[in-house]
Amino acid sequence: MLYRQKFDTFIRRYGNGTSKDVGYITNQSDFRDRVVDASGAVFLSALSRKAKPLDGLAAEIAQSFKGADAETLKSDIAEFYAMLEEDGFIVSGETEAELYAKDTRFSYATLEPKTIKKDFTPIISRAQKSTQEFLEEHFKDNPTLTSFQIELSSRCNERCVHCYIPHGNKISDIDPALFYDVLDQCQKMGVLSLTLSGGEPMLHKNFCDFLRKAKDYDFSVTILSNLTLLNDEIIAEMKANRLSSVQVSLYSMNPEIHDSITKLPNSFIKTRDNILRLIENDIPLQISCPVMKQNKNCYANVLNWAHKHKCRAVTDYIMMAKYDHTTDNLNNRLSLDEAGVVIGGIINNSTNYQKEVLASVFEEQDSRDRGNDIVCGICVSFLCMVASGNCYPCAGWQDYVVGNVRKTPLRDIWGNSPKVKYLRDLRKKDFPKCLNCKDQGFCKICMVRNANEDPDGNPLKINEHFCKIAALNRKIALDWKAKLQEAQ
Repeated sequence: MLYRQKFDTFIRRYGNGTSKDVGYITNQSDFRDRVVDASGAVFLSALSRKAKPLDGLAAEIAQSFKGADAETLKSDIAEFYAMLEEDGFIVSGETEAELYAKDTRFSYATLEPKTIKKDFTPIISRAQKSTQEFLEEHFKDNPTLTSFQIELSSRCNERCVHCYIPHGNKISDIDPALFYDVLDQCQKMGVLSLTLSGGEPMLHKNFCDFLRKAKDYDFSVTILSNLTLLNDEIIAEMKANRLSSVQVSLYSMNPEIHDSITKLPNSFIKTRDNILRLIENDIPLQISCPVMKQNKNCYANVLNWAHKHKCRAVTDYIMMAKYDHTTDNLNNRLSLDEAGVVIGGIINNSTNYQKEVLASVFEEQDSRDRGNDIVCGICVSFLCMVASGNCYPCAGWQDYVVGNVRKTPLRDIWGNSPKVKYLRDLRKKDFPKCLNCKDQGFCKICMVRNANEDPDGNPLKINEHFCKIAALNRKIALDWKAKLQEAQ
């Protein structure tokens, strides 16, 4: 019997070859993933994109289990792989042709129309905790770079009114030699998820070459693009790649409103039509529709359109200041009253959000149990880099430079940067106002939102606007819940 991972499956082993290692497997076509213990990590690591016979896999795995009974080990391996195949991560068969026939890939034709919801969390199979919770807990004491975002070009052909990147800074492209060197460093560090962003990444003349190289390193790739520059060559390269997603913003189904936000004439037509081209070519994508004053009355049309075309879609009424701490873009941010209308619309139409509220996941918890929890994944599992080589904690926080890969290897920045260590050591107890807040279930501590809107860039200074939004969100959600319970 032959075994191999599916085209859309990725495998990583995190650790140093000890009993504390964990293995991770994910399939991008149906958003499943799983974490396994150290023994399972060995079993996973033996799999590859090349088909291997069970006897060969058993012989390879046996090197890590000296003294184990060969037949018992082989039986355990077969049982483990059967479970992985049942859950859609791998394929098995007697011939390569049989494996190929079983290796179904992402296709819109096989999807049910997507339910509109605020968040599309990966499906977790057979787990007590969500994968993200498990990994965050694991990486708290073992910081591991699993996700890395690279800005290919700070240039952009749009001038979106809400953008957190100052338009005057959109001027440079990454040196291809730097990109290839950083990819090599990421591969050696075990990075799984690679995000290619901008500006507009397709403005870089080497964009297709970059995609090919990312595939060679077996990264799970996400592309952030407005899609206005999509062409046949890029589509062909996307189809050959194992893309996790192409993420694109569509602000309104009214061309005038969309273009008033992007400030690029005819951008709606180009973006909409190229979204349809990706769907025709079975390239996974997610539509984002940030809500602001310009589209507050029509954002739902975008979500309905995405639903019709079986696309994942998210909306977000949160807007943060520019990373240089100027706030003119916030003139487009919803007022509290406007945000309240949007929140009400979300809870009335989002079955996912309704289930969360009804399940009481937002009930107050004992803050003493959560004080040592990490704040978020920045500098614990995630890092970003701009075209110059400067590294920073997360999207939008580009002025908080933690190192430059032209001067310092990425591994050293990750392990030794004082700024990285500072952020990594922060815990929820360092935000006492948030930890003890009755609205904390409707909010998430976000240091970049704090820092960008604060004149001094202080990530610990709580942004009162988001506190008010959280309180409003809680009131609307709990009022909705109370009315529903009264009606029953």
